[in-house]
Amino acid sequence: MASITVPLGGAQTGEHPRPKLRVSDFLRWSVDHKIIGVQYMVTALFFFIVGGTLAMLVRWELLTPNLDVAQTGSQYNTLFSVHALVMIFLWIIPMFAGFGNYVVPLQLGAKDMAFPWLNAFAFWLIPPAGLLLLGSMLVGAPEAGWTNYPPLSTLYAGDGQTLAALALHLLGISSILGAINFIVTIKNMRPEGMGWWQMPLFCWAILATSIIVVMATPFLAGALTLLILDRVGGTSFFDANNGGDPLLWQNVFWFYSHPAVYIMVLPGMGVLSDVLSVHSRKSIFGYKMIALSSMGIAIIGFTVWAHHMFTSLQPQLRVPFMITSMIIAVPTGIKVFSWLGTLWGGKIRFTSAMLFALGFLSMFVIGGISGVMLAVIPFDIHVHDTYFVVSHLHFVLFGGSVFAIYSGLYHWYPKITGRLLNERLGKIHFALTYVSFFFTFFPMHIAGMLGMPRRVAYYLPEYTGINTLISLSSFVLGISTFIILYNLVASLRNGKVAGANPWRALTLEWATTSPPPVTNFIGDPVPFPDPYGYGTPDAQGYLDNVDKQFGVGEVEMVPRPSVPAPQPSGD
Repeated sequence: MASITVPLGGAQTGEHPRPKLRVSDFLRWSVDHKIIGVQYMVTALFFFIVGGTLAMLVRWELLTPNLDVAQTGSQYNTLFSVHALVMIFLWIIPMFAGFGNYVVPLQLGAKDMAFPWLNAFAFWLIPPAGLLLLGSMLVGAPEAGWTNYPPLSTLYAGDGQTLAALALHLLGISSILGAINFIVTIKNMRPEGMGWWQMPLFCWAILATSIIVVMATPFLAGALTLLILDRVGGTSFFDANNGGDPLLWQNVFWFYSHPAVYIMVLPGMGVLSDVLSVHSRKSIFGYKMIALSSMGIAIIGFTVWAHHMFTSLQPQLRVPFMITSMIIAVPTGIKVFSWLGTLWGGKIRFTSAMLFALGFLSMFVIGGISGVMLAVIPFDIHVHDTYFVVSHLHFVLFGGSVFAIYSGLYHWYPKITGRLLNERLGKIHFALTYVSFFFTFFPMHIAGMLGMPRRVAYYLPEYTGINTLISLSSFVLGISTFIILYNLVASLRNGKVAGANPWRALTLEWATTSPPPVTNFIGDPVPFPDPYGYGTPDAQGYLDNVDKQFGVGEVEMVPRPSVPAPQPSGD
């Protein structure tokens, strides 16, 4: 592998001015993937605040066994139902779409996404869908949880249930359009010198996620269409009294929604692969296995949906779905051991991005273990619809997805804004989040095994102590969120100037200014042959050349390796 000694884009060596962005640029229609990516992320953060507020109300309600916040059980049903829909469809999925929009073209050395106009259209479906979902609370809010099981969602819900279904339709269209764009971009817009096995693992994760979206989301669209027809068209697809079948909804819904768990997790795994390698200065262990395991998860994820239905499934069908539910833990295990192999012997720097990546690793393993437990038929039947399931879900989607989002924000914020987030605040944010998250959701395992049902506002007095602990911890978790929100805003003006490549990373998004120019690169970017090949003379030459061409910031987050002084000759 020859070292790269020419300027990366053939441009003249020297500092290049950083583009100046205005707030107005992000409040209008744009086909620039970078602006669209930020629009996705800011919109998702807004809905994160909304969904988090609803979660705080839920936990306030559960401080005592009686109704305190909600006036009726229906109002409580509304709180947790809308909370779940917002967090899944308006926070985690759009946030990862924002990362993908901003980072994927840069990592591929492309000037934009394959279909820029379609990219903008996909984003602008989200704000009206979000308003429609929140507006549903004003006209007979949805009360059937995020799963929307009939007959709760057909016979016992107000008009808001219809509005929520329409909102999910819009969000599904947005996801499909975005996924098509990602697939075409990744397949067709890689630069010369970047084959499939030289592509960053974040791109592999987005590709696998997009395949799931394209294959699974139409099933959700079909189920929602039947639900709307039952509600407003007089049909009876899910009405057992008129020849329908409520289990039809469960089969079609979970055929989408279990793969949808990986829509929310796979991008986070891609973030983890990049962050762990960069911040441990170590080449990825098992690159091809991590990439292929993402594709394996995308395929096997379509074979496990019925494990959500063990209590209603025919007994002879339970065992095959139990087996597939256990098999899907294998590609996830490959990733976990590969990440541990990456860390082993690395020069680990405990930056905020790295801390949240390690937090993901530890919490997601706990969620994976409880997931394997739920794949076992007798145990699943015992804890079905208890708080054990709530705990498992949040260890995967908060301990996994949200920790990965935080890690990605600390890692890529310098590229997006040209400024570094405050590391001291970042470490405080991590400590509060990690501890309060654990004491919020781990005790739910115990409550569930003791028999406390989920989705209830009233509960037996013997569960008061454990619910008090959970609620108080959740309030600390909610407060911790304001640290990163403050850090994101304050660092826009006061953060230290980052330079082009503060982490001295080898992937292409760092081989340009921060933030990048409109065309992303100055000239044609030259990818390094191994995006994770740290610790070699060729890699050091490449990184030094990036610094030489684009300059460094106010502080180097990763010190340059020391060069030994030349020894005097013996002559």
